[in-house]
Amino acid sequence: MQIVSAEEVGFSTQRLGRVNKMAQGYVDQGKLAGAITLLARGGKTFHHESYGSADLESGAPMQPDSLIRIYSMTKPITSVALMMLYEEGLFHLDDPVSIYIPEIGEMKVYAGGNGSGLRLEEPDTPVTIRHLLTHTAGLVYGDRDDSPVGDLYRKAKLRPPDGTLKCMAEKLADLPLRSQPGTKWQYSIATDVVGYLVEVLSGRPFDEYLSERIFQPLGMYDTGFYVPEEKLDRLTTVYGPSEDGITPVDPRTLERFRRPHAFFSGGGGLVSTAEDYLRFANMLLGGGSSNGAEILGRKTVELMTSNHLADHLMPYALSEGQASESRGCGFGLGFKVILDIAEHGTIGSEGNYSWGGAASTIFWVDPREELVAIFMTQFMPSRQYPLRREFQVAAYQAMVS
Repeated sequence: MQIVSAEEVGFSTQRLGRVNKMAQGYVDQGKLAGAITLLARGGKTFHHESYGSADLESGAPMQPDSLIRIYSMTKPITSVALMMLYEEGLFHLDDPVSIYIPEIGEMKVYAGGNGSGLRLEEPDTPVTIRHLLTHTAGLVYGDRDDSPVGDLYRKAKLRPPDGTLKCMAEKLADLPLRSQPGTKWQYSIATDVVGYLVEVLSGRPFDEYLSERIFQPLGMYDTGFYVPEEKLDRLTTVYGPSEDGITPVDPRTLERFRRPHAFFSGGGGLVSTAEDYLRFANMLLGGGSSNGAEILGRKTVELMTSNHLADHLMPYALSEGQASESRGCGFGLGFKVILDIAEHGTIGSEGNYSWGGAASTIFWVDPREELVAIFMTQFMPSRQYPLRREFQVAAYQAMVS
């Protein structure tokens, strides 16, 4: 990757040192094993640094091409995949999902009670494709919802590594929605359903569709649902907090990333690199095109990165009881979108769109400033430290023109 000087694209090399200080500080304090920071403006990369270790036990350093489990940074890619089919005229945003996935039409809505006393009611309106893309379908993540509905989702084991997207949809038919469609923003498995919708509409396995229609055209050759054997030495270790600092996350929970498997999670299943994700983000910044690859049309990107939430659905929180990081933000078709920079409370731009992953990764695209920013690390839970806001401040403060 060619790196230009910061001054060539309106940044200060001296002030960019604060990005390094922020990331290296977390490593030096033992809060993170390692990290990667990457910044590009107008398609020109001017900062790409790596810090600390990919694996503390072996001492392997974090490298610019280290392989990262991006978890929910998979969601924007899945959303793009579906909207490519939208452009082909295969569906409308407000189509009921049940037209294409009948199982979704069988779901009732939770109305109270628990166990044998669980009360259900009919949905007031069908779950639509727009609901899936905006997390307003009434679905949940079992591990993020402490209601009786969350219990049912956990017991159903909707996303086992050797399951399939079709099996997930069939299990959903027996589960209730947490709320009436369109009435609440709830972070959920909706984007996994979007991945299955891509399979149904395209007639292709989801992993093959992504590879053929997005990854290969953009040159994202290190991105996929598992790491092949010849690249395993580049796969970084995921850490979590411990009494003495940090410790590796239970390797059994990460095994699916180390071998071929059947469940292609559109909500959180991809492994990638900072450089590969930059190619994806630059495509978005370029209005759907990058380096000769035309993935989406410009107006589709504009639609996806506009706010689709009504006022009463904002602000929103990723988990029940968790303080929201969405002040001043709406939500598009797969992205958080800054609507009011003063209410957001962190320097940046209105129109900036972004999303992060469970292992504390984040990316954003700022169309106004033609800026792409990526922070990669491997630490769970992502809410442990204010990494994302600190990275945003450190990056923007270095912009001088």
